[in-house]
Amino acid sequence: MPLKKSLIKVTALLTLCLCSCFAFAKPTIIEDVLGRKVSVETPAKRVLLGFYIEDYFAVGGDEAFDHLAGISSGWFIKSRPAIWNMYVASKPQLAQVPDVGNVQDQTFSIEKVLASKPDVVVLADWQFKALGSELGRLEQAGIPVVVIDYNAQTLQRHVASTRILGQLTAKPERAEQIAKAYEQVVTTIRERVAAAHVVKPKIYIELGDKGPSEYSYTYGKNMWGAMAELVGGDNIAAPFVESWGTIHPEQLLASKPDVILMAGYESVVSPTAMQVGQDIDADNVQRRLKGFTLRAGWSNLPAVKNNRVYAVYHGATRSIMDAALMQFMAKALYPDLFADLDPLATYLNFYQQYLPIRPQGTFMLGIAPTAS
Repeated sequence: MPLKKSLIKVTALLTLCLCSCFAFAKPTIIEDVLGRKVSVETPAKRVLLGFYIEDYFAVGGDEAFDHLAGISSGWFIKSRPAIWNMYVASKPQLAQVPDVGNVQDQTFSIEKVLASKPDVVVLADWQFKALGSELGRLEQAGIPVVVIDYNAQTLQRHVASTRILGQLTAKPERAEQIAKAYEQVVTTIRERVAAAHVVKPKIYIELGDKGPSEYSYTYGKNMWGAMAELVGGDNIAAPFVESWGTIHPEQLLASKPDVILMAGYESVVSPTAMQVGQDIDADNVQRRLKGFTLRAGWSNLPAVKNNRVYAVYHGATRSIMDAALMQFMAKALYPDLFADLDPLATYLNFYQQYLPIRPQGTFMLGIAPTAS
């Protein structure tokens, strides 16, 4: 009998140990940015990521790279190939993660999503809305969908999305640290501008992907437009553009912006497009930036006359990392109020603190004054 009792105890202990080893995940009710309450086993071991790749990596830490079941990577790889290659060099397992296609070009495949067997699918708000009824197939398969949103560029959604990623990855403290730092950047800017009691400078932001010969997207109430509003700028496109679209050149000239930001990626098609980012040297950025100032009528704009034309990295928008871009925009609008800020250091330090790669290149730059 003593031997039998001992065996029972040993068996019980082994069972307890095995259960402990495998019972890492637990059901968690997550409220996403749309107010949907979704039950997810956390930490999620197999994540299908639709967008916001770097935010997921930053919040989730090293473990996050091992928990990707699939990814919608086409946009990232196409627009930011150098950055993607750096991630793959640092984390080779990324090269094996299945690509499920892109919502933007209608190649997103529900079949590929199902084949990847995710525990959870994380989508941007705009992806969730675009996919619509197709997502019912995921619901039928018992795969939860969680919606986050950095595109709105609001403080509330940036912070909420970061905290949601913290829940999914079981890194709430890390997420909270990132969210609080972002909140502090925005609060500091808004408080200083409010205390200054000055007239809002007028600002125009354009994605310079088509080069100077053709006006490309500007932004109304989201993305760059929302950022301009957050930092106390008067976005001249807001009356003419709802979300994003082109502005008529005559409307721009009549608006007389005090500050102009031209946004760009590393990967460009046009030889005169605004090119900014990893491995892009400052002389190249300056040359392309000056090309935009030669547009018809631009020589009379206050921004051009006063050398307040800037190149900015579009790849850092729609992310918690755009805190650095908001600092840069605030400094461009109010140089005296924000002389103490170092936006580039903010950007690079985020990688140093939360991500495994170390970018080098030109990510934000003011135009060099023309010699008289």
